[in-house]
Amino acid sequence: MKVKNILKRLDIISQCQEYKLPLWQCPQFFFLIMGIITIGMIISGYVFFTKKIDDPLLVARIVVGLGVVLLIINVVVSRSFGRVAEANQMKSEFIRIVSHQLRSPLSNIRWSVEFLTSGKLDKDKASQQKHFKILEENIDRMQELISKLLTVSRIEAGTLAPEVEAFSLNEVTQDLISKFKPLTEAFNVEVLLKVLPNLPKALGDPSQIKVVVENLLDNAIRYTQRSQPHSEIYLGRGKTVEKGKVEIIISQRGNQLYFEIKDNGVGIPKDCQKYIFQKFFRGKTASKQQTLGSGLGLYISKSIIEKSGGKMGFKSRLGEGSTFWFTLPTK
Repeated sequence: MKVKNILKRLDIISQCQEYKLPLWQCPQFFFLIMGIITIGMIISGYVFFTKKIDDPLLVARIVVGLGVVLLIINVVVSRSFGRVAEANQMKSEFIRIVSHQLRSPLSNIRWSVEFLTSGKLDKDKASQQKHFKILEENIDRMQELISKLLTVSRIEAGTLAPEVEAFSLNEVTQDLISKFKPLTEAFNVEVLLKVLPNLPKALGDPSQIKVVVENLLDNAIRYTQRSQPHSEIYLGRGKTVEKGKVEIIISQRGNQLYFEIKDNGVGIPKDCQKYIFQKFFRGKTASKQQTLGSGLGLYISKSIIEKSGGKMGFKSRLGEGSTFWFTLPTK
């Protein structure tokens, strides 16, 4: 596995394709060229100093010192190029996702407003209510996106400070399961909660932790809808509809609470897993499932958990589902 990873890192063309940059603008290609130049300068320096200095030990020290300085310059400059490339890629993803997330609700709002103001629905109260509902849902979508962008801004500015207090993680989770009941029914997903007895209270900001659990639960439900479920229910005419399942376990590990949420959904491809907590990243399965999302939820969630003194991670296999977990300090 290590050899495979090393070979993958040496595949400069593939890495440049990830940044979506031409070869001559790619940080890895620049690092390679700088490495060749560094080796050339070290060899040239050795030849030059052996002609000017008789002491071979002193020549070796000078050449080694020159090599170290050049290597440090090479690494610093290459990393700077890498950050610029990542920022450029992130900017493109930001524009693509935000424009898509705003365009759809704005189109729906415009369409509903045109119908409501046309006078065609003056006597049809049911249709009016339907269009008002569309307006409300799409305004909520835009507000949610703006709220996430503001949260990301506060995280990066270092101003998202949690108001730490003792609270029940079980109660937060149960409240959210109740809130998501219409969504679970619409997607035909069953949510199971298992809480170990005599658990201590968690320490953190309950409003922020609620955002974390909400993001994880929302993802689990949405990505389970096309899963390979564990049970079936009957719907009329002898037809069956397969039912998805989401399992939540809250337990204690050492002096920390452990929250785990498992779905039996589509899973995450292995080549996407290292990017899963990056801003604006949406995996291949998200595109195939056509699920709504900004690619910010997991980035925000991990940032909140780490600010709260916990850790967050996941494991996933394509076609088998995903398990996300986080820990929190206890009272």
